[in-house]
Amino acid sequence: MVALVQPADTRLLALPEARWAAVSTAAFLLALPLQLLGATAWLWGLLYAAAYLAGGWEPALEGLRALRAKTLDVDLLMIVAALGAASIGQVMDGALLIVIFATSGAMEALATARTEDSVRGLLGLAPPTATRLHPVSGAEGADGAQGAEEREETVAADSLAIGDVILVRPGERVGADGRVLDGASDIDQATITGEPLPVPKAVGDEVFAGTLNGTGALRVRVERDPSDTVIARVVALVEEASRTKAPTQLFVERIEHRYALGMVAATVLVFAVPLAFGADLTGALLRAMTFMIVASPCAVVLATMPPLLSAIANAGRHGVLIKSAVVMERLGQTDRIAYDKTGTLTEGTPHLTKILPEPGFSENELLLLAASAEHRSEHPLARAIVAAAQDLPREDACGKPLANPLQEAYDFRSAPGCGVTATVAGREVAVGSPERLGEGAAVPDTDGTAVVVRVDGVRAGWLLLADRIRPGAPAAVSALNRLTTAPPALLTGDNPRAAHAMAGRTGLASEGVRAGLLPHEKAEAVRDLGGRVLFVGDGVNDAPALAAAHTGVAMGRAGSDLALETADAVLVHDDLTALPKAVALSRRARRLVVQNLCLAGAFIGVLVVWDLVGHLPLPLGVAGHEGSTILVGLNGLRLLRESAWRD
Repeated sequence: MVALVQPADTRLLALPEARWAAVSTAAFLLALPLQLLGATAWLWGLLYAAAYLAGGWEPALEGLRALRAKTLDVDLLMIVAALGAASIGQVMDGALLIVIFATSGAMEALATARTEDSVRGLLGLAPPTATRLHPVSGAEGADGAQGAEEREETVAADSLAIGDVILVRPGERVGADGRVLDGASDIDQATITGEPLPVPKAVGDEVFAGTLNGTGALRVRVERDPSDTVIARVVALVEEASRTKAPTQLFVERIEHRYALGMVAATVLVFAVPLAFGADLTGALLRAMTFMIVASPCAVVLATMPPLLSAIANAGRHGVLIKSAVVMERLGQTDRIAYDKTGTLTEGTPHLTKILPEPGFSENELLLLAASAEHRSEHPLARAIVAAAQDLPREDACGKPLANPLQEAYDFRSAPGCGVTATVAGREVAVGSPERLGEGAAVPDTDGTAVVVRVDGVRAGWLLLADRIRPGAPAAVSALNRLTTAPPALLTGDNPRAAHAMAGRTGLASEGVRAGLLPHEKAEAVRDLGGRVLFVGDGVNDAPALAAAHTGVAMGRAGSDLALETADAVLVHDDLTALPKAVALSRRARRLVVQNLCLAGAFIGVLVVWDLVGHLPLPLGVAGHEGSTILVGLNGLRLLRESAWRD
């Protein structure tokens, strides 16, 4: 369960690293003028010692722990360089190195805290308490209608359970993910969905924890455990991602230890060779200490993770959960997209698209007879037919309100794969599969599913149903096409006619369509596509393809548990238009990583050459080295900005 904690304070002095750096800096700034003004040596010496101790104890301790684990840490090298400078009388230069090194560490800590805050700040939106309702008199109805009287109880939001009913007053934040039982209001859910305007909510609508209620009061039934709310899932997955390391970072860490050993050997040579040719001890040691400082790969080590973690945090704020830094780096390498159809490019639920009555029947009469017969069925096609009938006008020609248009059905019988039969208004109505009801030869041309309606043994007409295309799907497909080099593919278990029709409606080329695939065939098709394939799916049958793809992305709301578990990333709100933005953000992160590595390498190269062929003053070497580390860290945080997602 994700702990509901308050966001970390990112004010600089709230960080321990920053406080020690401040003490070290203050001691240095007091010692320097005393030394320059000729004060007693023990006085400014004690202040310099305080600067060394305050700024150096923590990196020294970490370096010794690493050394005990047989790893040479760059922090320890910095401390050794500072102590080496002090040993040859360069006390002020060594103290300056400690001060700048401590300040650099504080800036890195601040960068890390800001990255964490960008996600943890979402948890602060979830209210710590909620108002739970208990019936006092009058039983709650089967549909969740309000009883005669309810007792209010203030409880911790994380103690709510599925099925609890909570009251959300005007101006309060919603305490849990759930569905509205009573009331109507406008809810500002920009923090979850990114929608700029408040969204109207009425009975049956879904609401999310942490969103802000408007002027109406709502009774909400809790539908998700507090540990599984949208906000909690964002935080849990991003925290998990923060603990992973991208391939570039792993490569840097693999060479870091060897580089550090080589740097120590080179430092010894920089000291020993001039000394062997008659150089003075102090000068040779000072040059060697300067070399050790400027050659340390601090900026290189910090080049990779800040951009990737910032991108993960930004994507998480906009409903794309990236499960690891590895995935964030891989996402930008995508060169081909493959889509599932049902539930991914479509909403996954059928809708009535056309009514074709036979002579003697009107469209409304045919629909109402079929819906009355299907009213007790749980089949998805039956629910679509009933929903269409309930959307018919509820007024007669004179504007008089009508009762429920559906009539009572008797002798209801259901046969799986065939359909239903029932007696409606004294007439026998059969609704179902054309093949099973003997009408297979007369099926009208359709991209979806045709259902035949027979009344008293005679065909009365056809109901055509199809899955509705997901809003934004064509725009998302178009945007992703511009980001990839190979043509996209549509991999579906549906029939070829429906698959090609969907491809045409979403802008996919017909040659990329593969239909009638079983789950294992989808996975094989992903492998056959070659290259770095990003597969988008939602169902249990998509899990093998999600696992086989270079990167798998699951639909968050429509997705099955298996698909969500298998996928590398999740579109929380089933918003396909967020996917091209996430791919573009990943590519920006990769560019920043390369940019940082080049910047860090250039600084190290220039400073090392300057020290070897010229005379690089120790303070300038310290400033250049630590300045590059801070610059690289801050450069990586640019992707936290809102504009990084929109651009």
